Amino acid sequence: MATKSSTSSGAKAADQTAAQAADRAAIAALPARMVETWAAHDTEGFADLFTEDGTLILPGVYQKGRAEIRQFMATAFAGPYKGTRVTGQAIDIKPLAPGAVAMITEGGVIPAGETELPDKAAIRASWIVVKRDGQWRLAVYQNCPRNRPE
Repeated sequence: MATKSSTSSGAKAADQTAAQAADRAAIAALPARMVETWAAHDTEGFADLFTEDGTLILPGVYQKGRAEIRQFMATAFAGPYKGTRVTGQAIDIKPLAPGAVAMITEGGVIPAGETELPDKAAIRASWIVVKRDGQWRLAVYQNCPRNRPE
C-alpha cells in the first residue's frame, strides 16, 4: 500500500517531468517561431523572441535590446532581407542551469525567389535561451557560416 508521502512525492515527480517536457517543447519551438516571424517580416514578433536586453550578433552586426533588434530587422526586411525566408532547426540543446539552455541550430537565409537554401548561405547558430516571466526567450543569438570560406 502506498503511503501518503510516497503518493505525494510520485505526483510531484510527475509534475516536474511534465514541466520539463513543456519547457523542452517551448525551447525547441523557438526556431520555428523565428521562421514564422521572418516569413511574415514581422519585426515586432521577431524582436519579441528576445529578452528585453537580448543580443543579436550576425557577421558584421551587433544589436542589443529589443528596440535595436526591431529597428535592425525593419531596415533589413525593407532592404537586403526583402522577400527572403529563413530556415533552421535545433541540432543540439544543452542545459546550462535552471532556466537557461544553449541551443545550436543549422539553417540559413533563403534568398528571394529561391526555393532552397544555397550551400553558401548555410549557417550554424548559437542560442542562449532563458526563462523569464514564464516565457523562454533569446538572451543571445549569434550565427556564422556553416562552411569555411573557400
